[in-house]
Amino acid sequence: MRGDQLVKIKALRERLHGQTFHIGLYEAAVRERIQKLEREKFSTRLWNKDPSLWKTDPKHQAVIRNALGWLDVAEKMGKNLDELLAFAAEIQKAGYRHVVHMGMGGSSLAPLAFQQILPRPPDSLAFSVLDTTDPATILKIEREISIGETLFIVASKSGTTAEPLAFGEYFFAKAKALKGSRAGENFVAITDPATPLVKIAQERGFRKIFLSCPDIGGRYSALSPFGLVPAALMGIKAAGLLARAEQMGHACGASVPLPENPGVMLGALMGEFACRGRDKITFLVPESLATLGLWLEQLLAESAGKEGTGVLPVTGEPPGSPSVYGDDRFFVYIRLKHEVNETLERIVVDLQNAGQPMALIQMDDRLDLAREFLRWEIATATLGAILGINPFDQPNVQESKDNTNRLLREVSQVGKLTEPSPTLVESPWRFFASEIGQKAKDLLKAFLSRARPKNYFALQAYLPETPATTRALQAIQKRLRDGLHLAATMGYGPRYLHSTGQFHKGGPNTGLFLQLTADDGEDVPIPGGPYTFGILKQAQALGDLEALRKHGRAVLRIHLGTDVLQGLTALDQALEAALTEMAA
Repeated sequence: MRGDQLVKIKALRERLHGQTFHIGLYEAAVRERIQKLEREKFSTRLWNKDPSLWKTDPKHQAVIRNALGWLDVAEKMGKNLDELLAFAAEIQKAGYRHVVHMGMGGSSLAPLAFQQILPRPPDSLAFSVLDTTDPATILKIEREISIGETLFIVASKSGTTAEPLAFGEYFFAKAKALKGSRAGENFVAITDPATPLVKIAQERGFRKIFLSCPDIGGRYSALSPFGLVPAALMGIKAAGLLARAEQMGHACGASVPLPENPGVMLGALMGEFACRGRDKITFLVPESLATLGLWLEQLLAESAGKEGTGVLPVTGEPPGSPSVYGDDRFFVYIRLKHEVNETLERIVVDLQNAGQPMALIQMDDRLDLAREFLRWEIATATLGAILGINPFDQPNVQESKDNTNRLLREVSQVGKLTEPSPTLVESPWRFFASEIGQKAKDLLKAFLSRARPKNYFALQAYLPETPATTRALQAIQKRLRDGLHLAATMGYGPRYLHSTGQFHKGGPNTGLFLQLTADDGEDVPIPGGPYTFGILKQAQALGDLEALRKHGRAVLRIHLGTDVLQGLTALDQALEAALTEMAA
């Protein structure tokens, strides 16, 4: 059976730029929501960049007023395409063979999506994205490149983000050892005007400084220099990306009736469902679009997880039968028109038949990635207005950073990072918990018993990101989801700190957090610093653990020891035993 014959969705209205809704009994409520947005003149005020759509107090409005440049960034960047293409040609001509893009969160997720989703010419530069302080990953990238033939991009909107600055220090020291005073030729900075990174780049003679738009927040910056400079270096058709984004912009324009506006309609559905307890936006995407899920996760979690409310994006959770899901889900199925996954299609039909609300979004081809960026940015802005929050700040992200910095100052003073004693040691694990148990299974049962309906689990993995580790973590995700019928998310640290970390601490207190750490096989010193990347990663984990506990979150840290896969496999088995006893 063909994939396009498998999915037959009852539409609320005709397709809106590849978007169809299946909402069943919620249709009347959604219509009322749209009518309310129409009365408020939402679209006109959005394109007029009216901050009162979200907040009335002057402090919030000042932030919002300086955060809406993404609405017309495609048009602005179109005027800079010649500069980007000329720079990409210059790099090719100069003999570079590899690009390493170093950023975090909004500075790295769009380049990662471009790298893994979009087609590239066969003669394009090899491209790596570094967005982890994990020493094994840093060493792996270093061993795959030739320093002298590699262009390093240091990307940070604020110019102060600790991780990319540390990556830059590490590889600049390597380049300086090789090229001396000419080391800066191998470096590019992408940042806002007048940041500390601009000063560093000028002092070190970086080849180029790309200044981004200061009125665009990091997670909304995919079509700014943070996304398009890497895209041009990959040989991706940047003009095509901008054209697709402009098409979506016109489709969501101020004069378009709201029921025909794909971005606002999607945001209205998310907002209405969130108000009705369906606050887990669950993405069903094929493996070829997995990194789009990561980008969407940051956009939604960091924008709409604050003031004790929000929606939780669930990405990477293995899809299941309708029986394993609760009534707190809103599903979004994103597919490529000519790359239909029949397994996912059957799951979608089953979920629809079970009455689960869903949006189907079809991309005509991979360049439609840019169309999705703008669709979801507009949808997220709409969601924020419905929830009454500011979707352009991240008030709780700084807490973990402050804790990390305090711990690192302690390392500088006493020469080591002080850790609390474990609650329980049972090979291969060490547990750090508020629960008490004589055995691992008992401690896990005590932790799992804290779960309530409509809660969620979050796996926070401060581990090397490898396919085998991801599969093992997804097995645990599935175990928790199927065993307790609760949403289960998974994120690698420290990446998730710049993404779902905001939701974890600023959203509703409904999460149960499993923080997973392990010993580093090798470590890497940070030039000029008193600590290593391994210690930085450890401090980031402990800093976030402290922040979660300060907010009263249920959190259990499990140290896996030296063998990550062995520790994860054993943990999956222990969770199975605990869940079986709980169900008996």
